[in-house]
Amino acid sequence: MGQRILTAGTSPIEAAAIALIIAAKFGLPLLILRFPFAAGWANFVLDSVDGDLLVPLGLSEAVYQPVDKLADWATYVAIVVVAYRNRWPTKRLMLGLFLFRSVGQVAFLVTGNELILAFFPNFLEPVFLVTASILAYERVIRRLPDWQAQGFAVLHRYRWLIGAVIVVYKLVDEYITHIGNIDRSELIQRLFGG
Repeated sequence: MGQRILTAGTSPIEAAAIALIIAAKFGLPLLILRFPFAAGWANFVLDSVDGDLLVPLGLSEAVYQPVDKLADWATYVAIVVVAYRNRWPTKRLMLGLFLFRSVGQVAFLVTGNELILAFFPNFLEPVFLVTASILAYERVIRRLPDWQAQGFAVLHRYRWLIGAVIVVYKLVDEYITHIGNIDRSELIQRLFGG
């Protein structure tokens, strides 16, 4: 007997909302190719809240997890394409981080063991977001003609600090998400007294 995609009682409006959110989860990675900064951050926000939207709307948890991981993988592919297409000096690092996380994602999809994802943290996305943010700052705010070279000079100068912040952030995030299975919405409400 096959798994239900939607939970019993899901209305057509809820099903349409689910379809739109899933379409956005796969569409935003395509936009990363053209708009790394804006689409990268929009994708990050959507990925942070999608479970809080999709599951209550009626997408079954068993379907949500593989859909989420496949959409994440599409994002990682787009990130690596951007790094190589734009000849970023960090392209090999990003490819290595992509392969590292991909091992964890494939192992998760095969076994269904969420703990595996905590052992293969997603360092790629925060490295990309920091890079895209610094490059956007140098190009849009500072309006430097050599914005890419200047952006990578900043990244190189502060690489140990940036790296340490990313590692700590991702280890805490992976614990919250895959070991503690703590709902982020509830965590934020508790932190702010809600």
